[in-house]
Amino acid sequence: MEIIQIVGLGLIATILVLIIKEQKPIFAFLLTAFTGIVIFLFLIGKIASVIQILEDLALNANVNMIFLKTILKIIGIAYIAEFGAQIVRDAGQESIASKIELSGKILIMVMAIPIVSVIIETVVKLLPA
Repeated sequence: MEIIQIVGLGLIATILVLIIKEQKPIFAFLLTAFTGIVIFLFLIGKIASVIQILEDLALNANVNMIFLKTILKIIGIAYIAEFGAQIVRDAGQESIASKIELSGKILIMVMAIPIVSVIIETVVKLLPA
């Protein structure tokens, strides 16, 4: 039932933003950013439990924890970049939002290099010489 609380908070914040936006656009933006952060903080516990379950599964499957941690970092970068870009987009700065998204993609590519190299090495070992 947490979704009802999240949607309720979002609807109330939206109504307030629409009312405030006419007279004080900066306060409307701050309310939008604050609401996004509150929703994110509300979900931190859920995210932590998902990460714990994934770590337990990786341990049981004898998966190298470096790979799991790298994948979790990549997912984190994607979510944070998207969140930041959405907030900047809400402020009407599409160009900056695009740069945040591009930065997130580049950081993901950099983080993925060790995993890609292990996959390539494995495939090369499987090919006949």
